Amino acid sequence: MKLKYFHLLIVLIFLTKINSQTTASKQVIKINIDSPELHTDKTIWIYLPKNYENSKTRFPVIYMHDAQNLFDAESAYAGEWQVDEYLGGLANNESIIVGIEHGNEKRIEELTPYKHEKHGGGNGNAYMNFIKNTLKPHIDQSYRTKPEAEYTTLFGSSLGGLISFYGVIKYPEVFGKAGVFSPSFWINPEIYDFVKSTEIPKSSKFYFLAGTNESEDMVKDLEKMTALLNLKGVKNKNIKSNIVEGGKHNETFWSAYFGEAYQWLY
Repeated sequence: MKLKYFHLLIVLIFLTKINSQTTASKQVIKINIDSPELHTDKTIWIYLPKNYENSKTRFPVIYMHDAQNLFDAESAYAGEWQVDEYLGGLANNESIIVGIEHGNEKRIEELTPYKHEKHGGGNGNAYMNFIKNTLKPHIDQSYRTKPEAEYTTLFGSSLGGLISFYGVIKYPEVFGKAGVFSPSFWINPEIYDFVKSTEIPKSSKFYFLAGTNESEDMVKDLEKMTALLNLKGVKNKNIKSNIVEGGKHNETFWSAYFGEAYQWLY
């Protein structure tokens, strides 16, 4: 009887492996890059436009966080964003996507610019310096990019939305646009004072997304931030705030609106 159950277990494991094949397109490659800022190696997923090899075109670059969830259902925590499928379906105007894997147990540490009393974190400056000083120069040197700030975007959700917004505010000369989905402003309320004390170029662009079925304060915090950006002189035409009735804090929600945010930002 035990042997029978053992054989059944082997079959289940085999079927699981068959059903967990990668869904990432052939346009997605992986590299490892040393990060002296974070004292670790980072795994980077890179999506190259389908016409990259057959053209001399230079492309905008979008730096995205939580790379495990962007392209591949096999590595995604709760469903992938299908970024490669969306971009691959466009007739033109594609971009290079650079996905940065989160550091698992170090995710909060890397994606928060300030330390939280209960949840810790606060190493977001080192993470942003890794993107700015190590990763972006490597990408610009290795691929045909448009390196200027107006063609360089930070994009993420939850903590990734927080650090994307922070990065564009802190380094506007490097990052000109931000895709900010369901940002966790609650964990770092210091971000509001940072915005108040910082000069923001009028050319910076922000696409915000939030659902009414996320946290109790998500929509309120987002509205507070967009009002603050207006006070700082950022024009309404450079701010898109999309509040979705019934939207929840999950990959399915974010995946559904990636295309709209991408089109608006570019």
